[in-house]
Amino acid sequence: MIPSRDKVATHQAQLPVEEPASGRITQQQLESYLWGAAVLLRGTIDAGDYKQFIFPLLFYKRLCDVHDEETAIALAESGGDTDFAAFPENHRFQIPTEAHWRVIRGVAKDVGSALQVALRTIETANPEQLYGIFGDAQWTNRDRLSDPLLRDLIEHFSSLDLTIANLPEDELGNGYEYLIKKFADDSGHTAAEFYTNRTVVHLMTELLEPQPGESIYDPTCGSGGMLLSAVARLRSQGLEWRNVRLYGQERNLMTSSIARMNCFLHGIENFRIVRGDTLSSPLFVEGDRLRQFDVVLANPPYSIKQWDKAAFAADPWGRNFLGTPPQGRADYAFLQHILTSLDPVTGRCAILFPHGVLFRQEEAAMRRRLIEADLVECVIGLGPNLFYNSPMEACVVICRTAKSEERRGKILFINAVDEVTRERAQSFLTDEHIERIAGAYRAFRDEAGFAAVATNTDCLERGGSLSIPLYVNGVTVNSGENGGSDESDDLAGALEAWLDGSRDLHVTLRGLLEEQRL
Repeated sequence: MIPSRDKVATHQAQLPVEEPASGRITQQQLESYLWGAAVLLRGTIDAGDYKQFIFPLLFYKRLCDVHDEETAIALAESGGDTDFAAFPENHRFQIPTEAHWRVIRGVAKDVGSALQVALRTIETANPEQLYGIFGDAQWTNRDRLSDPLLRDLIEHFSSLDLTIANLPEDELGNGYEYLIKKFADDSGHTAAEFYTNRTVVHLMTELLEPQPGESIYDPTCGSGGMLLSAVARLRSQGLEWRNVRLYGQERNLMTSSIARMNCFLHGIENFRIVRGDTLSSPLFVEGDRLRQFDVVLANPPYSIKQWDKAAFAADPWGRNFLGTPPQGRADYAFLQHILTSLDPVTGRCAILFPHGVLFRQEEAAMRRRLIEADLVECVIGLGPNLFYNSPMEACVVICRTAKSEERRGKILFINAVDEVTRERAQSFLTDEHIERIAGAYRAFRDEAGFAAVATNTDCLERGGSLSIPLYVNGVTVNSGENGGSDESDDLAGALEAWLDGSRDLHVTLRGLLEEQRL
């Protein structure tokens, strides 16, 4: 799509409506415009449901405005030849005349029904790219969306021309990400379903350093933020990003649709995001095995109980090579899915997990096998409140299928619990935090009170525990270096015993709380 000034479409003559504001849209204008649409829904729609109505309308408006823009360019190039301007080759997406935004803007009654027909018409006209992208919102439910409310929403979105000339793709993409975060802030506990703290995502991307031409996968992709972060990093470095291949799977229909819209609005075309349950029905397969990727970024749902343990025990894709996780915790099922999805030469992953995966006794045997396979490269402990709307501390586990020679048989532990900033009840990582953590990862050496390198043997001798306090802050001494004293050995043993007891208590209490919530 070539940036150009938009040719504003003529509205139906009988409607006394104002033309949308034309000209360059600032980020502040865009954010106010986007959040203004959500404000119109307040009191009528639950905050957690805003996204299923606002995102499709935004995407619909953008499609139609860019289609008009492309028409204006084609008319200019052809000297006003309308037949030429209508050729499909002149448009990224096909917008049938009867489904155009300006037609729906002129509807006075049964607006929801007309809108739903228009959205399905556009999906049908672009089956390979847009089929199902507008989700399953109930536009015809008048108890939630009355005609006056829908007309107000449509008029609000009509106030700006969302052409590429007015709003380039990277800037609209930033606005879209802003809206995703605002919805997460406003929707409470449902936020984690489609939003991961973006500063943590940036850290994970920085650690894996995706390269041009690589394949990048997120098995629980939510709104697509992790996949887009990889592209954003390449763009910021001035590297080729258009040949990167993005793949994502998401169980929730609306969230998977949001991820697809997110990619399109960021100007990305080389992606495939599918809807489905990754554990029960992985959709990226090649023959009799899972498809393998260069990079995997993931924040799997935490310790879910509603999953099919019995099916996983006899998994046809071989994802249970470490063992079958307990029914109450699917974390190691997702981990094994990710490891099975890594390219045997270039494969590397960064996974955001709760700290429990590092030391829970019920997963000890699987963890020992993981260490013996020499797949874990680094474990990073992050501070509290970085899981959205949760005080829980998070960790990032980095695995690599083919470690460099100097890192084989070793694991780096980084204690970055203090590398966090909290403002207005939200925690995040600053650029300085990210750079310090990434610098320690690249250096891969001991740093007093912050980082420590342990051998796989060290970890196995501790029962396969990857609990960071056992290795950082002088609690443990690297094998073969400085020997260690009786005093330090006693301290390590005492701390380990205390950790074992506190883990059991923590697991018990958490289980009780989870049962109470259910």
